[in-house]
Amino acid sequence: MSENNNDNQMGPRQRRYREQQARNPHLKPRKKRPWLITLLIVVVLLIITGGWWGYKTWNAAKDTMNTTYQSTGSKKLRNVDAVIKKGKPFSILLLGTDTGALGRGKNFSARTDTMIVATINPKKESMTLTSIPRDTQVMIDGQSEKINAAYTIGGASGAVKSVEKLLDVPIDFYMLINMGGLKQIINAMGGVTITPKMTFKYGHANVKKGVKIKLNGAAALDYSRMRYDDPQGDYGRQKRQRQIIMAMVSQSNSLGSIANIEKITKQLSKNMRTDLTWNDMVALDTKYKNASHHAKSYTVQGTDSMIDGLSYQVASASERYKNSKRIRKALGLSTSSISESLFSETASITTGSSSSSSSSSTTTTSDTTTYGTSTTQDTTTQDQTTTQDQTTTTNQY
Repeated sequence: MSENNNDNQMGPRQRRYREQQARNPHLKPRKKRPWLITLLIVVVLLIITGGWWGYKTWNAAKDTMNTTYQSTGSKKLRNVDAVIKKGKPFSILLLGTDTGALGRGKNFSARTDTMIVATINPKKESMTLTSIPRDTQVMIDGQSEKINAAYTIGGASGAVKSVEKLLDVPIDFYMLINMGGLKQIINAMGGVTITPKMTFKYGHANVKKGVKIKLNGAAALDYSRMRYDDPQGDYGRQKRQRQIIMAMVSQSNSLGSIANIEKITKQLSKNMRTDLTWNDMVALDTKYKNASHHAKSYTVQGTDSMIDGLSYQVASASERYKNSKRIRKALGLSTSSISESLFSETASITTGSSSSSSSSSTTTTSDTTTYGTSTTQDTTTQDQTTTQDQTTTTNQY
């Protein structure tokens, strides 16, 4: 493609920069910061992009991330190493627990009240956030449960498999953070600035609709936790959680955030667990920097239902099918092999143990979950040539 064509495709900001560079040949290109949607990835990439601060900082970050690694103990639905190596879209399940907050100890048998499926598509420079209400009904080991109990019962593996079965999509990675850690990390970043969508006072949060405010860690945590005074209940809370995450992302480029990288690193080592390795994170920084231009948020909507005396959110087959198709498209996967009928039954998994420890680094669960009969093809179009990459596990993705 000619240089003129490239110029025509540039946006106004890029064009202004090109003109400045022409006037000043010594002008260095501006670094693009990764914008992977989630507090967890933001902090990880702050560490990675801070590597240029020096060898000591880089090695400190590497050592920290090695301490946060924790495998699910279960087989992944596709070859994630190949996915990352080729720079293909990937998914990550973001989990937030109440350990470390409200005076609860870190041995608290936590439920993941925050569950978000994030997809990152570098070619389309896009990402999606799909929130799953904590009261969504699933079947775990033959018992009706709220999906936020999947982590308590089966550890990270149980949470991942529950979401995979609920939406029939592959979850490539997970990241878990406790809410107490969220507060400390935000403080280390120097706070977050938001424009509230409603007026309320809850704990340390005292906000007015439309009035920009900077929140410290405690206020940001309470802002993202409140739900009883929100007309949308838990759905409104999910929106505010995503708003805090987006604020942290937008502010992650600031010098203050980078300058506080050692504080952030320290908090990460105490409050985060993930099955992303250090090499995975370096690959993300290399291949997924531009996946920030188009971000959209969604929620798996359910209906209120009383089952055995407990209140649940029941996601209909059509709702699960709709979200599955959207996530699959974001991941570059085929949607032709699934139909609404595939979601007619309640999502059901077997963990192999009803007493799995959520804090154990050696938690293992039997990989006996089945995902209908669908075959998913991972298709990527390059230079008008379509290639298919299929990896066979319980299903084909």
